[in-house]
Parts: sequence; C-alpha cells; structure tokens
Amino acid sequence: MGLDIRIKKVLRGFLLNMELSCEQGITGILGQSGSGKSMLLNCIAGLIQPDEGYIRINGRTLFDAEQKINLPPKDRRVGFLFQNYALFPHMTVLENVAFGMSGMKKKEKLEKAASLLARFHLFDMRARYPAQISGGQQQRVALARAMLVEPEMFLLDEPFSALDHHLKTQMMKDTAQTLRAYGGNTLFVTHNIDEAYQLCDQIAVISDGTVEVHGAKKDIFQHPRTPQSTLLTGCRNIGAATCKASHMLEVHEWGIQLQTNDEITEEQGFAGFRATDIRLAEANEAKNCHVAWIADEIDSPFSSTLYLKFGTAPDGPDDYHIQWAIDKQQRALMGDVSQPIHIYLNPEHIFFLTERTAHCV
Repeated sequence: MGLDIRIKKVLRGFLLNMELSCEQGITGILGQSGSGKSMLLNCIAGLIQPDEGYIRINGRTLFDAEQKINLPPKDRRVGFLFQNYALFPHMTVLENVAFGMSGMKKKEKLEKAASLLARFHLFDMRARYPAQISGGQQQRVALARAMLVEPEMFLLDEPFSALDHHLKTQMMKDTAQTLRAYGGNTLFVTHNIDEAYQLCDQIAVISDGTVEVHGAKKDIFQHPRTPQSTLLTGCRNIGAATCKASHMLEVHEWGIQLQTNDEITEEQGFAGFRATDIRLAEANEAKNCHVAWIADEIDSPFSSTLYLKFGTAPDGPDDYHIQWAIDKQQRALMGDVSQPIHIYLNPEHIFFLTERTAHCV
C-alpha cells in the first residue's frame, strides 16, 4: 500500500513524465527549480489534471485517464501544506483550521478544530489572525488544517523555505514528530539536502520532469548513481577519469590516481567524492594520499572551505582542483599552510559515474 503514480502532462516547453511508487513513510522529492516537483504534488492533490496515466493511493484511484476518473480535491483525502501556507487572512486561526472540514455542522467543525489546535499548542491563539502570529505558528496552523481532514497522504511543498535558521530547526523537529505519529505516506518536496536527509526515509531525485533515481536516503547520498543525484546531494568534487585497473582510477585534470572499493567496469567516466570526505594523511598511510596546496579559503561560523590544488602551487585563488569542507577545530590544528599538505581520500568514499552534466563540473 502507498502511492502508485504513472502520469504524463504536456506543457509549453516542458513534459512531466512521472513514475513513482512509495510505501508508507516520508519520501523526499529532491530536484532543482523547474524540475517538476511542485507540479507532481499539484497533480496528486487534483489541482492539475494530467493528460495520461493514473494516480492511486492505498489502492484507491484518484485519477485514471483511461477510466475517466478524476476525483475533485475535496474527495481525495490528501493533506497539502503549501510553501506559503495558504492561510486565509480574513479568518481566525480557528476558522482557518475548521475551513477544511465538510459534512458536519459549524459548531462540530469548530469543536474539532479547537481540539486539534490544543494538540499543536495553538489553542491560546485561536482568535488571532494569520498576520498576528509568527511564521512558525502559521506553519503549525497550516499543518493542523491539513491533518484535520484525516488524509491518506500528506504533501509538503518546501514548508521551511521562509523560516530563519533557528525556527527552521525547531519546526523540522516538530514536523518530523507529527509525521512519524501520523504514520501514513508523505511526499516532502525540497531542494535542501539537509532537510531531505533529516526528515525522509526515501529520496526520489527529479530531473526534467522525470524520476531519475529513487531509493533509501543513505544509498542515494553515499552511492549516487547519476549525475543529477550526485549534484543534488551536494557533491562538489567530480573529475573526468579513466579506469586503470578494476579498483583504480586516473583523474586526468587533477593529475592523480584514486583507489576505490567499488569495482570499475567502464573504461571512461568520472570520479567523485564529497568535500567532507577528506582528512589529513597520517604517516603510515600510502594509498590515496596526495600532496596539495591551498589556493583559497572561505570561512563560515563553524567550518571552512579550503580550495586545493594537486601537484604544484596554485597561481591564484581560482587555480584549484577540489574543495575541502573542514571544521574550525581541525583547521586550527593545521597551523601554517604556506607549505603543501598531505591529504587522504578514503577508498570507501570514492565513487564512479559513467556520465555527467555540465553543471557537475
């Protein structure tokens, strides 16, 4: 049971051609802007009608082009949390939550809405209007409204994008608890890899209107299989490579060889590793240890990004091969870096792709 979708929707200059099956749990929909993420949610919710195919939730058909089935949004039992929360500014918090219910008297609606507001710690704000509460409180109101229809599925469209960092952290925790308690099927659209990893069980990478890869989040992040999934999961270091042996790659543009635990079966492709999977080499290490110079450095509050060049000293800050994301404590231990450093790349973290897009360079 869960979501089973196979649809096509033709728009000017864009084709949504989506096949996706999700079991119970939270599935992250990860993709760049314009890849079709929000359109997918709108099709499931009934706000956009596909041209072909079907949409089924827990075996119940919401849309089927051949059978001419297209349930209206109110009959789909789909909870939708929009990016801007879509609260009615002229209604109170209580009225906003009660609005989503149908088939009962007004008094019964308000009583049920009030009960849910208490559960979301919003009861004391029931008489306020959306403009009188914070962004985080608005999101909880919208989530309560979506929950009240007892949905078979939740759709979340980048719900944290408008929140500041501190509020986002708390809201992600609260939302995760709510969705785990709900226990049904959830699609969570985002372009933020941290949000996807923290909240989701599965990840589906969307590119140009299609599902490029779908699987367990750890597998998608640790072993990306396509250029787009590599890019969207935050890999900064990819270089053209030639297979020298079953577990050895030569990266031409960097002038180095890399050993990998994965067996290489293609002659040409691209080697990659994440900016966090680098550390200083120890004296007894030999494999995957390389000499590098720091071409440039950018500081963040708790980490630094070092831009490294292999083999020879850089000519300037733009003359580098790879990026190293290093925490401030480890960076302080390095001390003076006017001389070259020796870095180690774990073979477990080296992956190989047979193709890539220009964006991955």
